[in-house]
Amino acid sequence: MPLKSFRPVTKTLRFTMLNRPDNLADKRPERGLVEHKHKTGGRNCYGRLTSRRRGGGHKKLYRLIDFKRAKLDMPARVQAIEYDPNRTASIALIAYADGTKSYILAPLGLNVGDTIYSANKTESNDFRPGNVFPLAVIPPATKVHAVELIPGRGAQLARSAGVSLELVSVENGNAQLKLASGEIRLVNALCRATIGEVGNAEHGNRSLGKAGRNRWLGRRPRQRGMTMNPIDHPNGGGQGKSKGGGGRQQLMSPWGQLAKGFPTRRRFKPSNSLILVRHNGRPPRGKK
Repeated sequence: MPLKSFRPVTKTLRFTMLNRPDNLADKRPERGLVEHKHKTGGRNCYGRLTSRRRGGGHKKLYRLIDFKRAKLDMPARVQAIEYDPNRTASIALIAYADGTKSYILAPLGLNVGDTIYSANKTESNDFRPGNVFPLAVIPPATKVHAVELIPGRGAQLARSAGVSLELVSVENGNAQLKLASGEIRLVNALCRATIGEVGNAEHGNRSLGKAGRNRWLGRRPRQRGMTMNPIDHPNGGGQGKSKGGGGRQQLMSPWGQLAKGFPTRRRFKPSNSLILVRHNGRPPRGKK
């Protein structure tokens, strides 16, 4: 799926690079698999702004994705690869043998007409993109995505475009997974995962080209703290680059939280016991 560039007849088109996969179906989403999506504009139930720079944007229908894949030992045929405005990855419309339809994340290499299924047991030649098995029966060094954290809850790990996890080993009822960040963590071997990596990997290389395309996505303009007044932001005010007293201040949020180097993860989080190696190569906090 190559990136699409445009003839620079305008200033914005000169830098615009969009990823438009060739295999996307030109059709409306399945009527029974969508629901209304309420927009909050970054405000909570009391009307207070809790997430800045959100608002506007194009209307969207939420596609109901089947992250559980609970229909076991029933083949499903891929009918279409579709665009999903709610996520970076493309989605695939599949139809089971009993006529039921559902949406799943479209892995790399999955094409229209392919047959996939979900099962608890497998054979050596069944590890094709789109098939779902427990981690206990998947061979090591296999790339997987849409991995459960708790058996039966549904996929929570590796759901973005181009992302995959590597199954390192399975021992003592736990599977070691290497995340894209370099972190190695334990997951119950009964958790299920989808074979392959998520498609649409070129999504991260696109260039929107103009501010208007950001507004279509529901993102409002962002103002730097350095250009604000001291009353509005800790980094504001001063003459030129100097900040109150003549020295350079560390980058902060409007409420004074450090933006660089400040750990935001709780020191003694329960899931620390499941992390073997952090993304920076060190053991988790609380371990030596």
